Amino acid sequence: MVDTSRGKAPARTAEEPRGCLFALSQPPLMIFLTVVGGLLLMAALHDLFML
Repeated sequence: MVDTSRGKAPARTAEEPRGCLFALSQPPLMIFLTVVGGLLLMAALHDLFML
Protein backbone atom coordinates (compact mmCIF):
# COMPACT_ATOMS: atom_id res chain seq x y z
CA MET A 1 0.00 0.00 0.00
CA VAL A 2 1.17 3.52 -0.71
CA ASP A 3 1.74 5.77 2.33
CA THR A 4 -0.42 8.87 1.80
CA SER A 5 0.12 10.48 5.21
CA ARG A 6 1.42 14.04 5.35
CA GLY A 7 3.84 13.65 8.23
CA LYS A 8 2.03 14.55 11.44
CA ALA A 9 -0.67 12.47 13.03
CA PRO A 10 -4.08 14.14 13.38
CA ALA A 11 -4.62 15.98 16.66
CA ARG A 12 -6.55 13.98 19.25
CA THR A 13 -9.55 15.52 20.89
CA ALA A 14 -9.74 15.85 24.67
CA GLU A 15 -12.97 13.82 24.70
CA GLU A 16 -12.52 10.16 25.63
CA PRO A 17 -14.37 7.45 23.69
CA ARG A 18 -17.60 6.36 25.31
CA GLY A 19 -18.20 2.67 25.78
CA CYS A 20 -20.73 0.25 27.18
CA LEU A 21 -20.61 1.59 30.75
CA PHE A 22 -21.60 5.02 29.48
CA ALA A 23 -24.59 3.51 27.70
CA LEU A 24 -25.68 1.64 30.83
CA SER A 25 -25.56 4.84 32.88
CA GLN A 26 -28.35 6.43 30.86
CA PRO A 27 -31.63 6.66 32.85
CA PRO A 28 -34.05 5.66 30.01
CA LEU A 29 -32.08 2.48 29.35
CA MET A 30 -31.95 1.59 33.04
CA ILE A 31 -35.71 2.14 33.37
CA PHE A 32 -36.33 -0.08 30.33
CA LEU A 33 -34.05 -2.82 31.68
CA THR A 34 -35.74 -2.62 35.09
CA VAL A 35 -39.20 -3.01 33.54
CA VAL A 36 -38.09 -5.95 31.39
CA GLY A 37 -36.38 -7.58 34.38
CA GLY A 38 -39.50 -7.09 36.50
CA LEU A 39 -41.68 -8.71 33.85
CA LEU A 40 -39.29 -11.66 33.59
CA LEU A 41 -39.28 -12.02 37.37
CA MET A 42 -43.09 -11.95 37.54
CA ALA A 43 -43.33 -14.54 34.75
CA ALA A 44 -40.81 -16.79 36.51
CA LEU A 45 -42.65 -16.53 39.83
CA HIS A 46 -45.95 -17.22 38.10
CA ASP A 47 -44.49 -20.35 36.50
CA LEU A 48 -43.02 -21.55 39.80
CA PHE A 49 -45.97 -21.01 42.10
CA MET A 50 -49.13 -20.87 39.97
CA LEU A 51 -48.59 -23.69 37.46
